[in-house]
Amino acid sequence: MKQRFFNLYSHGFARVAVGVPRCRVADPAFNAEQTLALAREAAAGGAALIAFPELGLSAYSCDDLFRQQALLDACERALAQIAAASATLPLAMIVGLPVRVGHALFNCAAVVAGGRVAGVVPKSYLPNYGEFYEPRQFSAAACADYASTDTVRLAGQDVPFGASLLFDAAQIPGLRFHVEICEDVWVPIPPSSFAALAGASVLVNLSASNVVVGKAGYRHQLVSQQSARCLAAYLYTSAGQGESTTDMAWDGQALVYENGELLAQSERFLDDSHLIYADVDLDRLQQERIRQTTFGDSVRRHADEVAKFRVINCELGATGKGAWEQETLALARRVERFPYVPADPKRRDERCNEVYNIQVQALVQRLSQAGIKKVVIGVSGGLDSTHALLVCAKAMDRLKLPRANILAYTMPGFATSERTLRQARELMTLVGCTAREIDIRQSCMQMLEDLGHPYSEGKESYDITFENVQAGERTNHLFRLANFNHAIVIGTGDLSELALGWCTYGVGDHMSHYNVNASVPKTLITHLVRWVAETGQIGQNGESGRDVLEAILATDISPELIPGKTDGAPEQKTESTIGPYELQDFNLYYTLRFGFAPSKVAFLARHAWRERETGAWPENAKVARNQYDLAAIKRNLRIFLDRFFRTSQFKRTCIPNAPKVGSGGSLSPRGDWRAPSDSESVVWLADLERVPDQERASAPPPDAVS
Repeated sequence: MKQRFFNLYSHGFARVAVGVPRCRVADPAFNAEQTLALAREAAAGGAALIAFPELGLSAYSCDDLFRQQALLDACERALAQIAAASATLPLAMIVGLPVRVGHALFNCAAVVAGGRVAGVVPKSYLPNYGEFYEPRQFSAAACADYASTDTVRLAGQDVPFGASLLFDAAQIPGLRFHVEICEDVWVPIPPSSFAALAGASVLVNLSASNVVVGKAGYRHQLVSQQSARCLAAYLYTSAGQGESTTDMAWDGQALVYENGELLAQSERFLDDSHLIYADVDLDRLQQERIRQTTFGDSVRRHADEVAKFRVINCELGATGKGAWEQETLALARRVERFPYVPADPKRRDERCNEVYNIQVQALVQRLSQAGIKKVVIGVSGGLDSTHALLVCAKAMDRLKLPRANILAYTMPGFATSERTLRQARELMTLVGCTAREIDIRQSCMQMLEDLGHPYSEGKESYDITFENVQAGERTNHLFRLANFNHAIVIGTGDLSELALGWCTYGVGDHMSHYNVNASVPKTLITHLVRWVAETGQIGQNGESGRDVLEAILATDISPELIPGKTDGAPEQKTESTIGPYELQDFNLYYTLRFGFAPSKVAFLARHAWRERETGAWPENAKVARNQYDLAAIKRNLRIFLDRFFRTSQFKRTCIPNAPKVGSGGSLSPRGDWRAPSDSESVVWLADLERVPDQERASAPPPDAVS
């Protein structure tokens, strides 16, 4: 599979397209030409599926012309033309046209692929209000159901017919789609709801939908919510230029949503035919449905409706080579480098405000319920303890208790740098807590002597025992100080450290009475601290404390447990050992939140971390401008996988209570993550070997991608 690693279809994606062709009223031959032109463009762009507007072969605004036999015959000939052309196009087309069945006329969507009409879906709900009077010309799908009509003779072949059809794209695993038409999504229970329960991952709406003030925004809401409720992708297309404006106007809006998120949208009111693409993550939709067990409950509850669906096999192109067979096809989808941190500044500030208040509220509740008015916290002058102290300060404000009730201790050891010690002192002064300093070197030396450790004999032996003696001594002091002062110890370790096992087990930074940071990743803590500085959440007497917090943000992350060799600088840099947090947080998000295979995580990381022209990344110069090639991505992902799956779970199994703050997941055994402490990492590392060691150039995505 290495040769196809650079193709998006190899990683559970499928490219879809929505086309809005220029049309002429009652000119099916012209409309078929315009439709095929967009279909060919979509196929060249790598799409496997394209949807066109409601009644697009005739135009929606034909009114009583739909009763004319000549028009209906011409629509059928246009459909036959499209079906013949589809033999060389490796994608499925969904076109709208009027279809005669027995003594009734139906507003239909025809699915065309591989030189055939794969199926025809009639509209279920016909609007008969306002400017709409479709029952004047058409019958609803229920009429066909009542007459037990499940096939129709169309374009020279017998074609499956009915509202309960699902179409499987044979060459693309997971691409099962359903079609509904315009009004169908405006009703309380759209037909696509049951289709999703029956296994449809992509829902398609062929709409005409004239435009009035405010309607475009409401379409967004409808499509977004339907895709979210159904845990599906939703393609929406509406009629544009060329429809009759006798009594209505048309804007040609096209949308693609996935699980509530907008992937692509067209410009409105364009004069010419237009096309949008989106790469739908079928893997993600499947994983979401598996994770959300109530989706399965809904399948069982509505088993009678689900049982009505027929699955139609849909071959994509009889002779055309599909995009899924190419060696390279670049992903046409924005993948954020920092999935825990919104790139948009406004949304980022909103996220920081919400996370901060969740942490504060959780600590307030814990202290109130326990009847405790004091907290003990270790302050290192580094990032995590800084943010935990900021949370404690705001909690005391909410409880109307003095900040002096925060008993903060900085505890310099053998490798504490002057910089972090100074920052710890300045931070405690800024917050206004009760600040104390305990030099742990003497007590650590006693422990090392008791152990017979070489360092106690004057030898430079900086092993793991040397490090853990210091970490354990700090935590031991904090717990005894909490006992002595009728307080609780506040933990400072974050989600990223828990994922990588970068914490000293037991009586070390792994343990506390309550941890406010345990489900907050390192990349988000960085922005939380910056947000606190910028918004003046903590400073007293008119001081924002921005300079102090900015200095902490600019400090290299280090446990400071091994003495430096020059100028008192720390010898250790955490990211040199476990990899850059910005990349490991990316790996964590897609592994924990979606359960993606390592090869897909690497594919996404490569796409996210390649050179970008945009400047819309989080404003952290230290991380925003870094680039990682595929070799670096693979190397660091290997570190993550082994530490996450094999070596670190025993620490997570017994972590203290901590609030979950985000949908990205937590690692608490009482929350999102339960796993054995003695599992292996072999299957994940084996999948990682699908990732090539060398880069390969990919063709750029189509220009029409939003």
